[in-house]
Amino acid sequence: MNGASREALSAAVQRLDALTDSTSADATTLAEELTATTTLLDREVSLRRVLTDPAQPAEAKAQLAQRLLGGQVSGPTADLVAGLVRSRWSRSRDFTDALEELANLAELTAAQRAGGLDDVEDEIFRFGRIVVSDHALRAALTDDSAPAEARAGLVRNLLAGRAHASTERLLARLVAHPRGRSLESGLERLARLAAERRNRLVAVVTSAVPLSDAQRDRLARSLAKLYGKELHLNLDVDPEVLGGIRVQIGDEVINGSLADRIEEVSRRMAG
Repeated sequence: MNGASREALSAAVQRLDALTDSTSADATTLAEELTATTTLLDREVSLRRVLTDPAQPAEAKAQLAQRLLGGQVSGPTADLVAGLVRSRWSRSRDFTDALEELANLAELTAAQRAGGLDDVEDEIFRFGRIVVSDHALRAALTDDSAPAEARAGLVRNLLAGRAHASTERLLARLVAHPRGRSLESGLERLARLAAERRNRLVAVVTSAVPLSDAQRDRLARSLAKLYGKELHLNLDVDPEVLGGIRVQIGDEVINGSLADRIEEVSRRMAG
């Protein structure tokens, strides 16, 4: 997103945060209802265009949204959607992308309230690694000929009793409604949103052998000092790294042996 859409999404996230800071709004319900609204407006393209038409008065569009959703969703969800349609959007599609993002943020907020956000972050990452290594599973989860509910059911069966409830819901929604994106990009986006909920960067650390607790803690401290904020380490093991380590933080990639990289990070901090 850019321009008007980016500003509209930022304002909507602030409204969502204000709602979920209140005990009167159930974050899980918000997530479910925002997801349902996204699906509706993805299907009803002409309605979405009416709601995002810059030539129409903002308040008239908000009232239309309230009438359409009244009785179908809770008051907080209807208010969020009405606020979105009052905003200006660079593209009609940005409106539904924003709804989807708000739904995911609401679910992550529910996990945070329950003290499970760390688990959700880790589980999304591990699920992504499993999908990468299991081609049959990926094919089943991305099979367009299978009903959406069947794909979501596969995720629920795989994760039942093994993952946080929010992880299960997020991943089930992702495979049921990919919205034209690859599974990998959807998982990456969820991981990024989870990190942003805690105002942390995500460092994907790949090493030839599992890191010891001491090595992991030392690396986390050094990177946190270097970047000025806490980092969440997603750890992966790949023998092809050949005794070294690879750290990816956003678009930046650091390669080298563990000892050399930690020493270099320390030197950079000292400098």
